[in-house]
Amino acid sequence: MFHQIKRHLLPVKAHLAASLVLTYAMPEDVLRPLLAPGLQLDTFSGFGFLAIAMVETSDLRPAFLPAAFGLNFFLAGYRIFARYRTQAGRTLRGLRILRSDTDRRSMQLFGNMLTHYGYELSRCEFSRTESNLVIEIRTPKGDADLLVEADISKEPESLPLGSPFPDFREARKFAGPLPFTFDYERESHSIIRVEGVRKDWSPRPVSVKVARSTFLEGELFRSARPILANAFYLEDVPYAWKQGIREPLP
Repeated sequence: MFHQIKRHLLPVKAHLAASLVLTYAMPEDVLRPLLAPGLQLDTFSGFGFLAIAMVETSDLRPAFLPAAFGLNFFLAGYRIFARYRTQAGRTLRGLRILRSDTDRRSMQLFGNMLTHYGYELSRCEFSRTESNLVIEIRTPKGDADLLVEADISKEPESLPLGSPFPDFREARKFAGPLPFTFDYERESHSIIRVEGVRKDWSPRPVSVKVARSTFLEGELFRSARPILANAFYLEDVPYAWKQGIREPLP
């Protein structure tokens, strides 16, 4: 019965103080095996996409509680862009979580108790000025270490070299987070979908330098030669997640 607790039973609110999202393009056959049953890969121009979202978060709490009861923490999440067709025939775009890192033990504990997001307790350093953002993450096993620097003072004139997107408009469609997150519940062979609700969502492109990303350098993705497809930054965003909905798969 413990698996039923992981169904996002409570609506949640939070404030995203700042967020940097890097999206990488990879061959479809590399990402497709990582999807849960019932999900299809969301693609563009023959590529699938994996995003690394780094978020400075505050006031995370059940929606019925005031902000003073919320948790403040840093989150880094690795997500695949996916599509899901509901029993009613509606196709939804969303994200399939592969891994999450946080700097708070309480977030690791409650996150793994109430979700399938796979939180790991890691050392996270988040340094932000008016013009520059530096994020460094050190994981216990070194399998998701990350060091990235972003110029947040101005927008770049072009997308990263080699990006499959023709312009920023198309790239923004894969900037995340998408409205839905999809979990797979093995015990009931079901999809748990969680809908996010956001305000003032205006991500802007930024130039980044990724000095280290061991998650993408690992055996699973090394041969895929991930291509940085876009990098977007945003700040000061109220965010909420609705109660999860379970839908059995055929």
